[in-house]
Amino acid sequence: MRCVIARFPFELVKSEVQEAMKHIKPEPVTGASVIINRRTYPVKQVGEVITRQDRRDFTAGEVTRALVRLGFTCRDAAEHVPAAAPTQLETASALLGTPASTS
Repeated sequence: MRCVIARFPFELVKSEVQEAMKHIKPEPVTGASVIINRRTYPVKQVGEVITRQDRRDFTAGEVTRALVRLGFTCRDAAEHVPAAAPTQLETASALLGTPASTS
């Protein structure tokens, strides 16, 4: 599939992307991500590997669009935000079975 990333044309094939990422250790995900070979990679890491360009040269959106067109599952950064841990008051309130009052 032909796509343009950082104003440069690339011919990407799903199997070649999978092979390129096969021995690459995934970095911690803090933004948009993609699942390749049952591993979750940051989109920018994958873009750097497949384009051999610096991550500052392209956007996560450019790489995400290309990877989705190839058939990979991509996730937004919002899906990676961990749920906030309950406060001590909320934990105690839940244990007692009464609603928490923060007044």
